[in-house]
This record gives sequence, C-alpha cells and structure tokens, in this order.
Amino acid sequence: MPTSEKFCLRWNDFQENIISSYHDLRTETDFSDVTLVCEEDSHIEAHRIILNACSPFFNSVLKKNQHSHPMIYMKVTKAKDLAAIVDFLYHGEANIYQEDH
Repeated sequence: MPTSEKFCLRWNDFQENIISSYHDLRTETDFSDVTLVCEEDSHIEAHRIILNACSPFFNSVLKKNQHSHPMIYMKVTKAKDLAAIVDFLYHGEANIYQEDH
C-alpha cells in the first residue's frame, strides 16, 4: 500500500494579517452588508460575517433576516455605545469612559 506525504501549509503572519484586515474593514465601508441604527438615528455600517462570527445575538438576528443588506435597529442603544460594541467585535477591545455608564 503506497504511503502519501501530507503537507501542512502555514501562513506565518496569519493572525496579524487578520487583525489588520479587521481594522481596515472597520474603518472602510466598501464591503459592508449590514447597517446598525441606534437611538439618535446614527448608523454604523458593518459586515455580516464579522457580526455573525463574534456575537450570538447578531448570529440569531441575521439568520432570521435573509435580506442582502439588513438594517438592524438597536433600540435604546446610544451612538457611542454602539460604536464601542462594534469596535469590540472587530478589534477584541473597546474604550469606554466609566462616567458614561
């Protein structure tokens, strides 16, 4: 029985590249496919795949909504809080001021 060799291809800077790509996606709206709207009628463009991968809430909402570019109204969410949430999902961290909460 012939044995075949197994090759492992590894991208040495994969994690750094993903982090950089997420940062670029967060600041640019070229490929955004979801709009998040909050109380003050502010909105943030986001990416379904990022929201889906990082949040069970968004995963559930987006599974139920098959629209090509859904608009999700984040009831009682302030603009700065929504921005912090999205920053957290894209970057794994967010900066908020204690006096704001």
